[in-house]
Amino acid sequence: MNELKAKLTAAMTAAGADIVVCGNVERFRDPAVKKLFPETKTVICAAFRQLRGSRRGVEDGTTYYQYTTSVETLEEVVMPQALLRGCAVLEEAGFDAMPQRRPMMISADENETIFETDYAEVYRGVKAETLLDFDLCAVDAGLGEKGFSGSILTDDFGPCQRWVFILTDAELPADPVVEPHLCDNCKECLRACPGHALDENGKRDSWQCAAYYKGANRSKNPFMPPNAFADDPERLKIIAGEADLSMEHAKEIIDQIRFYPPIKHAFVASMCGRACDTACYVHLEEKGVLKRKFKTPFRKRPVWSLSLEDK
Repeated sequence: MNELKAKLTAAMTAAGADIVVCGNVERFRDPAVKKLFPETKTVICAAFRQLRGSRRGVEDGTTYYQYTTSVETLEEVVMPQALLRGCAVLEEAGFDAMPQRRPMMISADENETIFETDYAEVYRGVKAETLLDFDLCAVDAGLGEKGFSGSILTDDFGPCQRWVFILTDAELPADPVVEPHLCDNCKECLRACPGHALDENGKRDSWQCAAYYKGANRSKNPFMPPNAFADDPERLKIIAGEADLSMEHAKEIIDQIRFYPPIKHAFVASMCGRACDTACYVHLEEKGVLKRKFKTPFRKRPVWSLSLEDK
């Protein structure tokens, strides 16, 4: 069985995975694992780095589409290929293998949204037992620890990876669960959010996040025209990132954010480039706790912002 795990890891790594870990099913807290595939004995998690350079343009305020297109390419091209290749290795060995991608357009909660995709395209109220809790399962698989903002942190990439799962009836040697050691509760993620979508307990408001991920804060959006949200009585609070948006108000704001060419597929263009994760990465890099080292630091200059005066 060790030989099968090595073959599986090699196949998924060759197809683009950076980390492959396994956990025996007994340690998984999400009941959806057994609901989806009752014969599951092992849950395999494969993680893929988000390229550091894809955040470079957002960091410097120069170009934006690379961040979203890199995320989309991972989710729609690279990760599915590696996932299917891993499943094929297991099938060739005579085992069942159920691939699991994060459902980017399905929500179990009627009142929540998925900030990376168009809210109008999200299917809501789907039974929770049919959806894996991707964050909880990542921890139980041994991928990493959960940070203050909810992002999964690894020694290799901090918060900057995305992942898939395979549920299988093959018994593979388990990797250890990661003991929390990276997140020091610095709350840089909270302070970096241009829309204050995280509260003091790390809870994320998905609608607030969706509006400011897309660019509702003028100080972080060089494409916003002077008359943006002109008819909204809370206009000044909105563009300053200080508005407390309800679900309906967030929808109205999102519908007006058409200042930058949209991505042509499922993912919406991002102005913040997930600023919470960037701040976390910068903090971990400055602490020197990440395994992957670079010739220069990611944050080379003071954080930039545009003036809100006369807006």
